[in-house]
Amino acid sequence: MLRIGIIGCGNIAGTLAATMLKMSDRITIEAVASRDKSKSEEFASRFDVKKAYGSYEELYKDPDVDLVYIATPHAFHAEQMLEAIEHGKNILAEKAFCINAGEAEEVFNAAAEKKVYVGEAIWTRYMPSRKMINDIIRSGRIGKVTTITANLGYKIIHKPRISDPALGGGALLDIGVYPLNFVLMATEGDQIKSIAGLAVKSESGIDLRNTINLTFESGTMAEIFSDSECVSDRKGWIYGTEGSIEVENVNNPERIRIYSADRNPVLLETITIEHEINGYEYELDTAAEAIANNKLEPEAMPWRETLRVLRITDALRSVWGIKLGSELKG
Repeated sequence: MLRIGIIGCGNIAGTLAATMLKMSDRITIEAVASRDKSKSEEFASRFDVKKAYGSYEELYKDPDVDLVYIATPHAFHAEQMLEAIEHGKNILAEKAFCINAGEAEEVFNAAAEKKVYVGEAIWTRYMPSRKMINDIIRSGRIGKVTTITANLGYKIIHKPRISDPALGGGALLDIGVYPLNFVLMATEGDQIKSIAGLAVKSESGIDLRNTINLTFESGTMAEIFSDSECVSDRKGWIYGTEGSIEVENVNNPERIRIYSADRNPVLLETITIEHEINGYEYELDTAAEAIANNKLEPEAMPWRETLRVLRITDALRSVWGIKLGSELKG
């Protein structure tokens, strides 16, 4: 039984807590912590959590907590993970994992030294849909992949975690990482040859929306966009010389459609994706299994891939002149 302590009491923490309750045969929520104890007490009451703390340190020191799930704004992730690791805790941290690759490297080095598990909770990396898509590509059914497009847009600019640079705001780190990961999963093993991108910035200095263009050593090209001010169709397309794959909702794949390579493409197959619970269970099960087997990182999202994503977003933000979180102090 994996005993979890939750840091933060926002919407995503509530979603994961509700998921954990449905996994009671293998997971228990041992504690929740917030700097505002009334929030942790309300959260504990709502999700039947055993202990409610008014500080994160109390949770880190709890000997009954095996893993700390971090659901705070990503500007605080590095500091919180380092403190949890110092207390010997395993970690599952929401995306974006950190503000930049430098912070993530410090976390991974500390985790390796303490021999604790650390995983990034970007749920699409752990879902069965990933294998389904990759199996279709590997089968040769759509031929050689030439072009990939992916987009994600939500009207969430009003949320402080998006609008505030100090919290790590912007479309790229909160929304754009999903279509970016979609492309990187579909091109697994392929090395990036070039990166380019554009962004529209707010007066506060975060990216409201952005586009990213990638080329790979194989010749595959990808075009990505994310937007914090509009709702997009959220689709991913993988085009090949012998057909194409349409993925409905790159943030949480719902259906996969395979088309022919005809000038007027013919729909050949539709695959509807179903989950045991809601899709979040896979990252939790992965963490439990890895910890039970003394593994320090998840195979579905190894540390090198978390760093790869952050190095891409670091490079783009450097060109766009965007600093976030701890970078603002420099």
